Amino acid sequence: MQLEGLYDLSIYPHSVFDLEGTTFFLARREQSKVLGIQGDGAGFEGIRHEASGALLCPLAAANAAALRGRLAWLRPAPLGLRTSAGFGDRLGLATPGHIRAIRDLPRGAGAIAPIFAQQSVRENTRTGRTPQQVLDDAIWGVFEEGWQRPWGADADHLKTPDDVAPFADAGYTFFTIDPGDHVDDEIDVSPTELETKVHALPWEALEDLQGDLERRFLAMPFDVDGHEVSFDRARLWRAAAKYGRAVAHTAAMYRHIVSLMGERPFELEVSVDETANPTTVAEHIYIACELRRLGVRWVSLAPRFVGRFEKGVDYIGDLEEFEHEFAAHAAVARRFGPYKLSLHSGSDKFSVYPIAGRLTRHGGTRSPGSMVHVKTAGTSFLEALRAIAQTDSGLFRQILELARERYEADRATYHVSAELANVSAPENLSDAALPELLEQFDARQVLHVTFGSVLDSYGERLQESLRGSEELHYDFLRKHFGRHLGPFVPQEE
Repeated sequence: MQLEGLYDLSIYPHSVFDLEGTTFFLARREQSKVLGIQGDGAGFEGIRHEASGALLCPLAAANAAALRGRLAWLRPAPLGLRTSAGFGDRLGLATPGHIRAIRDLPRGAGAIAPIFAQQSVRENTRTGRTPQQVLDDAIWGVFEEGWQRPWGADADHLKTPDDVAPFADAGYTFFTIDPGDHVDDEIDVSPTELETKVHALPWEALEDLQGDLERRFLAMPFDVDGHEVSFDRARLWRAAAKYGRAVAHTAAMYRHIVSLMGERPFELEVSVDETANPTTVAEHIYIACELRRLGVRWVSLAPRFVGRFEKGVDYIGDLEEFEHEFAAHAAVARRFGPYKLSLHSGSDKFSVYPIAGRLTRHGGTRSPGSMVHVKTAGTSFLEALRAIAQTDSGLFRQILELARERYEADRATYHVSAELANVSAPENLSDAALPELLEQFDARQVLHVTFGSVLDSYGERLQESLRGSEELHYDFLRKHFGRHLGPFVPQEE
């Protein structure tokens, strides 16, 4: 069907889609976007365009629901063991840029399985958005770019059963359980104290007895890629004391999700990355064996790796040590899964991407590419600020000043090491120097962790400014995520 008479609208060409005599499209009128329908508009809320007769609909929740009811490719789906990436989007504007980054990869759109809707309860609280709003914003971005391949929606860092329902009701397909509050990092204690910790584990919830646990793990070594990993009683007790409660909590959360999802398919990620001490290989084996015994099924797991995965900056640590430890974790994931290793706080970790991609590479048909999931969030917000720094210096200066004021308070829930003294005050910077802050370690972290405060004060102005420089914003995202994703894509043979 030809779109005629829509001369006052700018139509996004990739969005145009014909279905059984009805044409759907996304268009822009001045600074606003509308859903356009020529044909059967039943179930949609909008007004008729005088010249064309098309139904023009606001990008409201009811219209998003009606559209995904008509176009199946707008519904998130499980992604399996394919190499995947999560694109957190705190503004709800970044999905088209994320899609362009994937399309630019050497093997094109099929190279990476994307999760376009990804937000944690903490992030939703700070942005003032609901799980449904996050999903709907991703849907409009998917529609704008005409992305018709599978994509996922991640309910990130779920800590309690009460966290789950809003995401399940909205239609999310990927649930990340964060049992970090149940991890006991205080295991460097005397043998007597360690034994007390083990005795106090929730054995009923674990459906286990201490003697049975010891018989399973002490009986023989575990073969991991030809290397034996053995447990003595002290090593086993340390693993159980550290992660036993987390395993019990994860199993309870998984069963709760199963009860809410019913027959709807979903995928699970287990995340123990936000804890004080690295996950050892033996501890990883303990987690995997115990979750499997309890009937938990998961597609990816995020250990706490060695070194520091701080927000918005590259990996901090010894890369040789990281490579050695990561190789061992990858072997455990192959042996007890297979499942993907997940890199949390994965934004901007450019030095570890080639290592992670290579060590999780799998050549079989079950999972071509790398058995890895990369989770990003705040780096998309920083790319939005990069666009603002270049196009709206007055707004960027106000954001920078607020971020400097709020940093010490807002950093409390993050693992960051930026020093405020290293971030110049806006009055000391020329307009030309503002974009350079997005390349500076301390400034990136200060701007990253204060996003909630910035959105509270400048959210509407930020959105308006970005809509006025939309293509620049998308292009920054395309280039930035090309650097993130490229190392995980096998080269053409």
